[in-house]
Amino acid sequence: MGAQSSVHAGKAKIDYNVDLTHKLFAPLLIPHLRHCSSSPLSLVIGRLCIKHPDLFGGNEKLDVSWDKGLFDSTVVVAVRRPRHENVAQKSLLFQHSLAPEVGIVGPSADGPRTVLLSRFSAGIDICEPASSSWITTTSFKLEHVRPLNDQWRSISRDIDGFPITCSGGACDNMVILKQESQFAVTSETSFSKLNLQMEQGVPILSRWLIFNKFKFSASSGCRLGPAFLLSSVTGGSIVGDLAPYQAFKIGGMGSVRGYGDGAISSGRSFLVVNNELSVPLARRLESTLFVDFGTDLGSAHQVPGNPALRQGKPGQGLGAGAGLRWSSSLGQIQLDYAVNDARRTTLYLGVSVPTAR
Repeated sequence: MGAQSSVHAGKAKIDYNVDLTHKLFAPLLIPHLRHCSSSPLSLVIGRLCIKHPDLFGGNEKLDVSWDKGLFDSTVVVAVRRPRHENVAQKSLLFQHSLAPEVGIVGPSADGPRTVLLSRFSAGIDICEPASSSWITTTSFKLEHVRPLNDQWRSISRDIDGFPITCSGGACDNMVILKQESQFAVTSETSFSKLNLQMEQGVPILSRWLIFNKFKFSASSGCRLGPAFLLSSVTGGSIVGDLAPYQAFKIGGMGSVRGYGDGAISSGRSFLVVNNELSVPLARRLESTLFVDFGTDLGSAHQVPGNPALRQGKPGQGLGAGAGLRWSSSLGQIQLDYAVNDARRTTLYLGVSVPTAR
């Protein structure tokens, strides 16, 4: 169901990781894209990595990665300067991604279609030396975003004629200054983590986006006898220019289970709370009980075109359920069964295959 290996070519190293398991439940995901491709390669999920430890003779590291999902693809090229003690590490990054935008429904002659977002960015990352338990990264990048339909053609309006981009044209451009700080404390029986992100859109040209985006994530876990309790809260808000695709999406795995991706809302602000209790059943098998809650804090109407209201999304939702985690030789297999507050049930299946190093 999966394969992973490494190949060495001189100083370069190529890692690949291919996973065919997801084809078993692909028809359950994003129905508008199910039949976009009949190629067997469309059912493959995997990662290809190329690494070079000394690109220019000064210990500069080259990392090239390609992550392919069922309906998304991301290519990252990074050149990293060597890390020295008490000196910030600098990296030059280029990235292109293509992924469905679940918060927007695109127009089509034969019915609604999912919108694809093509993003290209180029920029610099500066990772400051660790201070106590804090790690801080500052980045500066140019980003170009273009909405596409499932025929790979540029579109600027959704199914109801509302603009998809902030500029009203076929694309948005922005320069983003971002700072991210991470704090972590761990012990044998517990851990605590805090992640803070701040993004500022810099208006280099008059039609480029200017905004301020803040997002935080706090999580804590502790042992309760043989069990382990994990709690987390995630939230954020955006002020200034906002394109519909930039709104926070609520619902789905990693958010509120029991709902589809973005099925609760898309808003200028959001808050998601997750609680999960894990109990070991056998050496490699454990069971989980979870409760998730998410809300847009009444901000959905502040998104241009109000796509959440037009699609009948509730604005807040609660999900609860149980699951199994099995650590196999292929990776961790996750099975979750969730029911939401509208009494609708969802079954989630996930396979995490570790990348060869």
